[in-house]
Amino acid sequence: MFHTSSQRKHWMFRNEEEIIKLRRENVTMYADKHGDSMQVEDRPLYFLTYDEERLLCRHYEHLVRDFCRKFDPPMPPSVLGTSCAYFKRFYIHNTAMDYHPKWIMYTCIYLACKVEEFNVSIMQFVGNLPNNREKATELILNHELLIMQHLNFNLTVHNPFRPLEGFLIDIKTRVLHIADTEVLRKKAEEFIYRSLATDACLLFAPSQIALAAVLHSASKKGVNLDKYVTDSLVGKGNSDTLKQMVEQLKKVRFMVKHIEPLNPTKIQELEEKLQKCRNQELDPESQIYKKKLEEKLLAEEEETYIKRQLLSEETKRSEDQFLMSV
Repeated sequence: MFHTSSQRKHWMFRNEEEIIKLRRENVTMYADKHGDSMQVEDRPLYFLTYDEERLLCRHYEHLVRDFCRKFDPPMPPSVLGTSCAYFKRFYIHNTAMDYHPKWIMYTCIYLACKVEEFNVSIMQFVGNLPNNREKATELILNHELLIMQHLNFNLTVHNPFRPLEGFLIDIKTRVLHIADTEVLRKKAEEFIYRSLATDACLLFAPSQIALAAVLHSASKKGVNLDKYVTDSLVGKGNSDTLKQMVEQLKKVRFMVKHIEPLNPTKIQELEEKLQKCRNQELDPESQIYKKKLEEKLLAEEEETYIKRQLLSEETKRSEDQFLMSV
């Protein structure tokens, strides 16, 4: 149930300003840490600004949706919804300058496949990538635990697709003047897909997004559902509850309606800027990262060797004591 879920407890925010504040802090902290030798006014020229990072992340959110729609075999909508939720959650407390969105994106989708029980092997998954599948396999598997840790292992996501089905069934039962509720489905599903391009899943309950989708579809089809909402969902005499519900539904519909278009030229510029300012210690393709990884592996091998030596000496002492006692 959503109301007792980790999603509601840990991944729902009071308003957009709270989300913006957290994301802005990530960018500021990164610039302060890695640009301490720069003049403050020079940092925006080298590091991604908050607005630049948001544009870049929105671009990768679009790629998440595009990849899921084209995936073979076809993915259920829940995988797409969960993938988008993971990606948005990850960058609430992280910056793209530490973790490049490309591999976070693919790993979020692969993890969502597992959680939503859409059974594909890693080889099937990377088979949907255009090239360099061996490298992709390694990077996705290497990022999987990292993402789960940054999500605090809160992996269950409640998507709007299920409550949409519930509303359509309920309307079919209660609203007799609608001959076929399936006429509402297409526009409602389109609305939910568009909502994935916004932060709606961080601000509104899945049922609110689904109801906003149904009402949006009904308005496009010329179907009046006012009586269904006031009588069946809210109940007569609950004017305060109705007012709050209407206010929330308006916010959802406004957010979905006013999605800013992406600028491909600007995104390409930001990709180049990111390559210059990203954290080399967390870039799997950088020499610094490879050197640190090699040092870590050597240290682990040395630790293993020492443990084996100590165990061998301990075993030898035990054998010697046993022989002396015979």
